[in-house]
Amino acid sequence: MTELKQNIASSVKKTIAQLYPAAVISEEEIFGMLEYPPDDNMGDIAFPCFKLSRTLRAAPPKIAAAIFAELEKELPAGVGKAQIAGGYLNFFASEEFFKNAILARLAEKGADYGRTCEGEGKTVVLDYSSPNTAKPFHIGHLGTTVIGHSLKLLHEYKGYSCVGINHLGDWGTQFGKLITAYRKWGSREYIEEGGIDKLVELYVKFHEEAEKDASLNDEARAEFTKLEHGDEENLALWRWFIEISLAEYQKTYAQLGITFDSYNGESFYTDKMPEQVQILRDKNLMKIDDGASIVDLSEYNMPPCLILKRDGSTLYPTRDIAAAVYRDRTYHFDKCIYVTSAGQSLHFAQWFKVVELMGYDFASKLYHVPYGTVSIGGEKLATRTGNVILLRDLFALAIEKVRAIMEEKNPNMQNKDEAAEAVGVGAIVFYYLSSNRIRDINFVMEEALDFNGNTGPYAQYTYARTCSILAKLGNEAHENVYNIEGIEKAERDLMKTFSLFPEKVDEAVASMEPSIVTRYILDLCGAFNRFYQSCPIATCENAERRAFRIALTRGTRDILGKALELICIKHPEKI
Repeated sequence: MTELKQNIASSVKKTIAQLYPAAVISEEEIFGMLEYPPDDNMGDIAFPCFKLSRTLRAAPPKIAAAIFAELEKELPAGVGKAQIAGGYLNFFASEEFFKNAILARLAEKGADYGRTCEGEGKTVVLDYSSPNTAKPFHIGHLGTTVIGHSLKLLHEYKGYSCVGINHLGDWGTQFGKLITAYRKWGSREYIEEGGIDKLVELYVKFHEEAEKDASLNDEARAEFTKLEHGDEENLALWRWFIEISLAEYQKTYAQLGITFDSYNGESFYTDKMPEQVQILRDKNLMKIDDGASIVDLSEYNMPPCLILKRDGSTLYPTRDIAAAVYRDRTYHFDKCIYVTSAGQSLHFAQWFKVVELMGYDFASKLYHVPYGTVSIGGEKLATRTGNVILLRDLFALAIEKVRAIMEEKNPNMQNKDEAAEAVGVGAIVFYYLSSNRIRDINFVMEEALDFNGNTGPYAQYTYARTCSILAKLGNEAHENVYNIEGIEKAERDLMKTFSLFPEKVDEAVASMEPSIVTRYILDLCGAFNRFYQSCPIATCENAERRAFRIALTRGTRDILGKALELICIKHPEKI
């Protein structure tokens, strides 16, 4: 509908200039005022005149009437009719607009309908997923992973060159704890028996024992110090723990269809931090506070940003600053996006400000994309206590349920295992991305695996339905497919939903909010299924109209398939 809104904004701007020569109102301002009415009876696009009342010194209904009187002589391109409703001007799109500007263009572009090149020549770096190694994926990791990858796909769809970085948590005192636990209670055979699960058992046992004997924490710190200083035995264990972790993570990423361009984790930036610390000293930004080195941010209403501990060791802000500088020098990014829990918002605000104070011009290109927490039964997730739902277990349960349904409904279906995985995993991802990312989620298994209603399986089944129709009728064509007269309401509503897809992608990119696409998917599925119920396709005797409805079905398939891909969900053609 963007094109139609632009046509309306241009016509309204010219009309206002004629009627009110002294008024200074830009076409962009008018475009921004245009709205989508809540009811189709009120038009497809509405122009409220209330904001013009003070500028034009007239009542909104009078302004609307005056503009309407002029526009009625020559309606904006793509508008079939217009009407006044109080202080509103309501515009109805013409059938020709939907058929020629939307459906014909969709037939030409297919899955590329909505793709633009606005990001051409620009680079976006995205830091997401980034699990702490030696710990398995649980439901709490799902947010950063699917939100981050969806944002990568959305930016690529808008023409940006994207770099996905998995900033692994592969450094820190937790490895001192793990090395200590391994030497006290583990063995190579023990770890090889169960991989990452055994590493978690050792980590949990360490914390249980440390509550009884606090000296274990001192041992762990000493082991990490040895690791930092290049102790070969500790380095060998550390590399092994990382190798075990990555092998486990790749299984989950494969199920989600996610790949990364870089796995440079925290350890990669160890030798890059001293330069940044020295710059902070040279610029007199760092001062000593109780033995620690900090950057005072009280002027900006923030607590101090801790750069070095008393013993001179670095912290997360130090590593993040070094990583950002490296990424700017390496990728010359136009945006660098960090997808992490909202609980880290202060951390990012602090080191973003420090980067700005250091004089780096890329400071304004740093973006933190926060998301809400996930709890189980109201309890916060924590690896050290074992209170987690592992993603692999959750995915397995969903896949098992889907496969059982397939066995019952379609026992002779081919590729059942592949389809069951796509739908089961998709159900979990869709459930997560159906809400605004900043909302906290109390994870309820039954809701996530409810295969009725506004769910991922419903969307995937709708896609499969379009594929089934096209497999039977897709070769039918008619030379006058776009010249058909008398479009039915369900047909019109579906084309109108098509027209909104590019805008929804734009909104999702601008607000970095994948749930906008998720909600659009439900709107599209609803519009198609209403069309399917009220507008027969295979049994339609009029060849021209049947070809038109086949074109609508093909358009649904193309947009729905692409929209599902943009939120990390696969779409099998048969379910």
